[in-house]
Amino acid sequence: RGIDALVVIGGDGSFRGATALSAEMEDLPVIGCPGTIDNDLFGTDLTIGYDTAVNTAVEAVDRIRDTAASHNRLFFVEVMGRDAGFIALRTGIAAGAEAVLIPETTTYIDELVQKLETDWKERRRSGIIVVAEGDDGGGAIEVARKVQERFPQWETKVTVLGHIQRGGAPSAFDRILSSRLGVAAVEGLMQGRKNVMAGIVNNDVVYTPFKETITLRKPIHPDLIRLVNILSV
Repeated sequence: RGIDALVVIGGDGSFRGATALSAEMEDLPVIGCPGTIDNDLFGTDLTIGYDTAVNTAVEAVDRIRDTAASHNRLFFVEVMGRDAGFIALRTGIAAGAEAVLIPETTTYIDELVQKLETDWKERRRSGIIVVAEGDDGGGAIEVARKVQERFPQWETKVTVLGHIQRGGAPSAFDRILSSRLGVAAVEGLMQGRKNVMAGIVNNDVVYTPFKETITLRKPIHPDLIRLVNILSV
């Protein structure tokens, strides 16, 4: 059909498909652009859609906090992130959550309850706990149930933001990022590159082989976890 190259925009699954396609059609160069709200692709600091998803989640948490404060309730807000806590972590920091629970760290319910008991003694009567859907504690519904059993004084509520994080108008940052990565993909093809993903690392364009993007795990920056621990005291 006259197709001389392919740019694949997506995440892990899309790049696995791109790898299989390039293996079947060796003469067809394929380059990827990282498009996933989870921001979990190795080889790029940021993925297309991530900033928009975080801003959507932060706006929702800000609205929920109004209810939490006025009705003295503890809200568990579940954000997307089946295998990665990037959305939860930045949402929690930006929205001033009392705690953030993510798949990359172990959730200890007893420690969470102990913190909430301290808040209660200090006469804090509302709070927000941000939970990534893939947290090992079982997601927001299960974590809230466990906390309510151990600490019945505080009325708990659960809000699952779900797929609203995947839609809506993209942020200005995401629009600029997608433009940079789109140009980088086309320029990479013109340079003869193939079977790689165009990404941004330290604000510079880099190209990472598909085999690395789909096999290597992108780590959570420890400074962000440290920041959550400091700000949630």
